[in-house]
Amino acid sequence: MRALTLLLLLAAAPAVAAAPGDGERYRQCLDLARSDSARAIDAATAWRGEGGGVPARHCLALAYSARGDDAAAAAELAAAARAAEAAHDAHAADLWGQAGNAALLAKQGGAAIADFTAGITVAGSEPVRLAALLTDRARALVEANRTTEARADLTRATSLDPSSADGWLLLATLDRRLGDLPAAERAILEAARREPGDPDIALEAGNIAGAEGRLDLARTEWKKVVTQAPGSDAAAVAAKALALNPG
Repeated sequence: MRALTLLLLLAAAPAVAAAPGDGERYRQCLDLARSDSARAIDAATAWRGEGGGVPARHCLALAYSARGDDAAAAAELAAAARAAEAAHDAHAADLWGQAGNAALLAKQGGAAIADFTAGITVAGSEPVRLAALLTDRARALVEANRTTEARADLTRATSLDPSSADGWLLLATLDRRLGDLPAAERAILEAARREPGDPDIALEAGNIAGAEGRLDLARTEWKKVVTQAPGSDAAAVAAKALALNPG
């Protein structure tokens, strides 16, 4: 899971604006973060001390993430986001989003909500970016048991970017937990239209059907997950649901 977390962060890493001549240093630092986090931390810390700015902080944060220090990664990403915002850098919103996700991994829910809110504030009107930040903040709000606010964020996110299966899936899950099964069913159908065959969506479809008392349909969806995504977290949950609901 640690390697996957770093991979996702690196894949989402914005090409932050580096000073002339520093672009190659930034790329080398990111490569080092992938392969040797301890050396990357030393290199990025030295670069930050030399005035490396946002690129140095960003690389340092990713190196901390690779080492498993999510709290340090969150702090560096937030510092990078503040610096980018002060410089009117277009990547500030993305960096706030990464800071929020790192804070969630570090179990710092309040900081995560604040980071996502900061990103939403500077994201402008670009719908996909804004929807992603709203969806992320909704996750943090759910963890804080602020479900009304979370649902408002997900409703807005799916309106801004209706192509996002992730937003519809989260909305379906939240509506099921809130007991609004018709709304949950509508949302999961929207998710399935966008990502057919996704095991997490099939799992939630089964959960919703089970909550509605349609156990034959629920078992069909859960069996689909176990068959199509063996070894996944979704398959493990589906297998437990099948064991509790034999038929």
